[in-house]
Amino acid sequence: MKKFKQYLYPAIFVEDEGRYQVIFPDLGIYTDGSDLSEAYLCAKELLRVYFSYVHKYEVEYNLPTKFEDFVKKCKKNEIPLLVDAYVND
Repeated sequence: MKKFKQYLYPAIFVEDEGRYQVIFPDLGIYTDGSDLSEAYLCAKELLRVYFSYVHKYEVEYNLPTKFEDFVKKCKKNEIPLLVDAYVND
């Protein structure tokens, strides 16, 4: 039976000329989407791919910032959201 590991990281969503930019400050990775829904799905996929790589090559990574602290650092035009991904363990 396959085991999965869940990763949950805060991300910043910023509307930019009709598109949404997504930034994971703790990991230094980013993506975007044509609307908020697409940006969220792209963010989930990016997180899954990132942690698949981490597992495969045993790369070190930063732990997630506590969400409450993360929200306090966001600007008014930034939407903080938690994004999760499941990776084969």
